Amino acid sequence: MEGSDTNNTTYSNSTSTSSGYPPPPAAATVAVVMSPCAACKILRRRCTEKCMLAPYFPPTEPTKFTIAHRVFGASNIVKFLQEIPESQRADAVSSMVYEASARIRDPVYGCAGAICQLQKQVNELRAQLAKTQAEVATMQFQQANLVALIYMEMAQQQSSQQQQQEFESSPQQSSMEDFNVPSPHYQQSNINYFEDNPSLNSLWEPLWT
Repeated sequence: MEGSDTNNTTYSNSTSTSSGYPPPPAAATVAVVMSPCAACKILRRRCTEKCMLAPYFPPTEPTKFTIAHRVFGASNIVKFLQEIPESQRADAVSSMVYEASARIRDPVYGCAGAICQLQKQVNELRAQLAKTQAEVATMQFQQANLVALIYMEMAQQQSSQQQQQEFESSPQQSSMEDFNVPSPHYQQSNINYFEDNPSLNSLWEPLWT
């Protein structure tokens, strides 16, 4: 039996060597090392695959959990996340971190102080916008009036030019009738009338004395 086993081994080795193909390598075992999340690392506890805080507090952002833990505490954070659907947990964590940061900056008002400040800025910007809109409306009204005045002046100039052209094109009459000059016969008749009526001359004598 031992001789047959030896012969089989020798035959297999010779066959693999003669074929030219190396023997298949042994399967390598890859060791997966899981890094604990920032929450478990700060709390110094073992991070499992079902850790609820791992998706929202990665190990690369330890400050994020530190801020939220300082204000709310780890147990309250876990409780909040358990009460809401999984699709809303990421937004809830962002809100908690923002509120905790505001509370650290302003322990009295927290987020309310930031919201009031933002509302004040919004009101100021609205007032500036209304003022700017009023100025724009005034400028547009003034522009419309200016355009109307320009059109009126242009129309007046055109009408005056037309009148001047019509006056220059019409014939000038300089006859005696146009100036209403009395004829010599009419003047002589007036003189004879005064001579025939001496009473009228007596009326004019006091004016000359």
